[in-house]
Amino acid sequence: MKRAPRLSCLVLVTLVTLVAAACGGGQSGASDRGFLSFGTAPPGGAFFVVGGALTEVLNAQAGEGWKVTAEATSGSQENIRRLATGELDFALSNAAITYFAGRGTEGWDRAYPVRTVMTLAPNVALFLTKVNSGVTRITDLKGKRVVIGPAGAGFEYFVQPLLAAHGVTYADFTPLNATQSAAVDMLADGSAAASFIGGAVPTASISQAAASMDILFVPFDEAAVERLVKEYIFFDRATIPANTYRNQADEFHGLDVGSMHLITSADQDDDLVYRVTKALYENREQVVARHAAGAAINPKNVVRDTGTGFHPGAIRFYREIGIWTK
Repeated sequence: MKRAPRLSCLVLVTLVTLVAAACGGGQSGASDRGFLSFGTAPPGGAFFVVGGALTEVLNAQAGEGWKVTAEATSGSQENIRRLATGELDFALSNAAITYFAGRGTEGWDRAYPVRTVMTLAPNVALFLTKVNSGVTRITDLKGKRVVIGPAGAGFEYFVQPLLAAHGVTYADFTPLNATQSAAVDMLADGSAAASFIGGAVPTASISQAAASMDILFVPFDEAAVERLVKEYIFFDRATIPANTYRNQADEFHGLDVGSMHLITSADQDDDLVYRVTKALYENREQVVARHAAGAAINPKNVVRDTGTGFHPGAIRFYREIGIWTK
């Protein structure tokens, strides 16, 4: 009779221990769970493909014990908000969108606590049109139906200043929302005169367009490019080499409208971020094997400042290998 209370206590202690272990024992949830969620973007763009490549490489690191799942999302804006709620552990974003989100400006409801893990490939984006559409320069978009990106993806954060530098606003044309893949279809059937498309080079949707119709990359005005690069840290010059796409005889002098970068929340576990950074950097050749954008994981580019501070866990790794000099 006297042993029953002791047994009950033992069971209670065991249950409490198991619950504590299941909840992470007071440590970072993501790193203890071993399950990591990785936000990408809709199919058709480079984020979706590159995000898949990064998660494949992370999952190939058997010794880490994590299971990383790539999630197709609506893009940067959703990724940033879901990082803040803990629904995502890591995500891809456009540096221009993250720039404003981290400051709580340009329509964001508050400053979102996001940090950069690594700067990835330039997001080389442009207005694409069919040859003989009547659009040969950006001012020709006036009065037309123009796809300006997927709804909720946040393209307006770089499209609007880009247009403004050319003397054009959304009020000058009919803006349409569509995924990049759908935007190509809208060009093909004539329901849009031009579509703003891009990502890491090569971009699947541009390859799709070039394979199915005669297309034109609408050129940027040099003076406008000069103003954008000087005014915004996330804008940079970028070139699409000749013959990247079918019938592209000449290189195209365009814009990095905000590099793709890997981000996480400011309160993410330092050791987890360190291990993810190390795994991707040391296995970057495996990323390249899956998408050419992996070449951006190099000593010069990964630490490039695009306006959002780096996570301490990433900085720790970059200092160890001697490429963090800030």
